[in-house]
Amino acid sequence: MQTPQGSTLALAVLLPLIAWRVYSRFKRMVGRQRLTKYRLWIQLSLFPTLVLLVAIAASSNMKALAAFGLSLAGGAALGRYGLRKTTFEAVPGNLFYTPNAHLGIALSLLFIVRIAYRIAEVYVLAPALGRGASEFAQSPLTLFVFGLLAGYYISYAVGLALWRARVLKAKRLRLEAEPGDP
Repeated sequence: MQTPQGSTLALAVLLPLIAWRVYSRFKRMVGRQRLTKYRLWIQLSLFPTLVLLVAIAASSNMKALAAFGLSLAGGAALGRYGLRKTTFEAVPGNLFYTPNAHLGIALSLLFIVRIAYRIAEVYVLAPALGRGASEFAQSPLTLFVFGLLAGYYISYAVGLALWRARVLKAKRLRLEAEPGDP
């Protein structure tokens, strides 16, 4: 029996993680969400880490790397657009936001369809070609779709963090300006 290659092991670890994030994002996209600093920082560390790992895996294919970089920029622009379409609410004790469901769901579906197609292509349609999991990081189209999604989530999370910081700063300034008890 062959031992799994490093790229196969990486895929086995990353796919469930990505599937969990896409599922949880799908679930949360349909309505009002409470903004917590922990979820925000998890997202701000998870997606950049995934981007770095994918970029390292694709470093031998300049065409795929270029598609990835271009799509990250496009995803960041979509994230900024999504932030403009987001409804923000600051209520006493909590911060809420309602994202534009159409944009987030469309990006997530695009990613899911592309991954499903790549899995079918690599493991079902042409298994005799000896393709491996490393080809996921060599496909410019796959990296383009992932880059759109990652760029969107990173940009969106940065926007949420900036909004949260502005709201908390305004609250702190308002409390400082109120006359206090001696």
